[in-house]
Amino acid sequence: MNLSPDLDVDKTLSEIQKKYAAERLTTVDGVKIDFKEGWVHLRKSNTEPIVRVYAEGKSPAEAETLAKKLMDEIV
Repeated sequence: MNLSPDLDVDKTLSEIQKKYAAERLTTVDGVKIDFKEGWVHLRKSNTEPIVRVYAEGKSPAEAETLAKKLMDEIV
């Protein structure tokens, strides 16, 4: 996911952590949120203005929905 140059990625990821504090979170190498229906891992790049978004769900469509949900919260 490409980012605008003025976006503070660290602040955004911190806000996502707070928003999803009730879920199981892992903050090693980004922010991973474990939901009942799957998980999403957000990882910022140190060399490019991007965030990598990985997701897994019960189906590819569910994984895509989870990823899109979090991506929409970043921009």
